[in-house]
Amino acid sequence: MSKIKYIIVSFLVFTSCLNDNDDNLGNTLDVYILNKSFEMGAVIACAASDANTNEILTFYYPETGATNIRFYETQNAQVNKDDFSNYLLNELHSEPVFNGYLGRFPQSSTTEKWVIVTFELDGEIKISNPIRVKHLTKSTVWNDEVAIDQSQSRMPNFAWEHNAFGDNAIYFQVISDEQDNLLSGTYTYDNHFQYYDISNVVLNVTTDAPPELIIGSSYNFTLMDVSEDNWVNWVIQKTFDAQ
Repeated sequence: MSKIKYIIVSFLVFTSCLNDNDDNLGNTLDVYILNKSFEMGAVIACAASDANTNEILTFYYPETGATNIRFYETQNAQVNKDDFSNYLLNELHSEPVFNGYLGRFPQSSTTEKWVIVTFELDGEIKISNPIRVKHLTKSTVWNDEVAIDQSQSRMPNFAWEHNAFGDNAIYFQVISDEQDNLLSGTYTYDNHFQYYDISNVVLNVTTDAPPELIIGSSYNFTLMDVSEDNWVNWVIQKTFDAQ
């Protein structure tokens, strides 16, 4: 009788494992895009570690009209980042950044991993490039170390140390007002940016013409030093008064 009970219990455990695996298979990125039109590298996204909690903050730019925004992650960083069957859906809560101009997924994790952000737009699934989370081995450095030259009125020129923490691929700059509204969002390869001179801008997420800065008003400068695998090495945040 005990042998029969053992066989039944073993069968139930085995069946449960199969069901769990089936559920996971249905929530993987490769299944989501199966027989659907998709575009790789079409979501601008990166990740950083929080300055105080060391939480992982995965930032993304939701284009106008984007729906069904999703967050996928691997179990660890040792898997093949290009194999979408390794990415499992995680239904994290997204929160607004710069009053919703950007979004971010915050999460706590004891392991490093690869993550991907997707959304649907114009009948197609848009997929970010894989993001290598490094919050344990290369925590993001946060400070206010930027030089601001305001010799040209209403057009402050921001400069920072190039590749200060190694592994830099591109820089993302945001100018926002006191209400945290994004005025301009730009990418450069150079370690300087002038508001609003886009001669050295290689990618621009600013959708409206940026307003002229008001002399005496306070604004915020934010910089992200992004690596080739989309991890943010360095974040600069500094408030300044326009001159």
